[in-house]
Amino acid sequence: MPLLRILLIGLCLCCSALAHGASVVFLCPGNSAEPFWQSHVAFMNAAAQGLGMPLKVLYGDYDSSRTLEQARQIREEAAPPDYLVFTNEQYMGPEILRLFQGSPVKLFAINSSLTDDQQRMVGGPRERYSNWIGSLVANEEVAGYLLARALIDGQRSREPDQPLEMLAFSGIKQTPAAQRREEGLQRALEEYPKVRLRQLVYAQWSRDRAYQQALQLLRRYPQTHAVWVADDQMALGTMQAARELGRKPGHDLRFAVLNSSPEVLQATIDGYIDDLVGGHFTLGGWAMVLLHDYDAGQDFVLRGGKDLQANVYMQLDVEHARRLLARMSSKELGLDFRTYSALYNPGLRVYRFTMKPLLD
Repeated sequence: MPLLRILLIGLCLCCSALAHGASVVFLCPGNSAEPFWQSHVAFMNAAAQGLGMPLKVLYGDYDSSRTLEQARQIREEAAPPDYLVFTNEQYMGPEILRLFQGSPVKLFAINSSLTDDQQRMVGGPRERYSNWIGSLVANEEVAGYLLARALIDGQRSREPDQPLEMLAFSGIKQTPAAQRREEGLQRALEEYPKVRLRQLVYAQWSRDRAYQQALQLLRRYPQTHAVWVADDQMALGTMQAARELGRKPGHDLRFAVLNSSPEVLQATIDGYIDDLVGGHFTLGGWAMVLLHDYDAGQDFVLRGGKDLQANVYMQLDVEHARRLLARMSSKELGLDFRTYSALYNPGLRVYRFTMKPLLD
């Protein structure tokens, strides 16, 4: 095929994709006041704007009945969106799939996809529900493990001969992402049998709930020197309780935290958080790239499969925290999302989504 013809075909594909502007609705399980979902939606919006895709976000406030009602309303719209992005928070994924069976709306799962048990019952993407086209998740088990290892190694370097007592704060028990993070924690604990996990509690991703739980647990286990927290808001509540009890985060109480909200980034810079792992707030934006390509005939299944796992998690030191905070505080992220698109990069063989571009 002559080179000119190849270039013309590529140009037509690009123009078609931009003109079409595939529309997307994201059923966000949380609420708009949460820093994590704020950063998640901000990154997703940046991708949508950069790729010319109308995006609407509906918040469920961790109420599965509310989210399912939003899904029903979308299903009944006269002009529904081209794509619906959802999570499997509180195991609601199969019901969302059932609601859209036979619908022209294409479904895509992010953050938490259906569990193995659920998929054994209802099938995976492009099987029983053919309009469920795929998923994109982060390696939550690795995140939980990295967090625990950093916490344990840091404390052992300070006091190598001292036993380590730890508390752990997880999110909503019925959330696959939370479960996988706990699995990573348990893997690290198996490697260090001298570390004693005194108690793991479910703080429901809530700052207030974590605060109340921490008041009780830090009194109950006064020898605690390390706290593993699977979410930034829970970490902030736990640190508040610690201070009220006379403990000093970053000094006599070591914190390892997952997520990278501005407040937690600043706490890391200020020395209150010893170990920070973040990056999964970018998943929604990378999902927009995948949907953009799929809509233009560049199926992501050819570049990684229908169920993709992105290595977005990174351990963030103080310098990383400074750079990320500055980038997130600016009005423009400064990313060209076309750089990551197979449509604009025909030689792309595998999608490689990371958080590193935000740290440059």
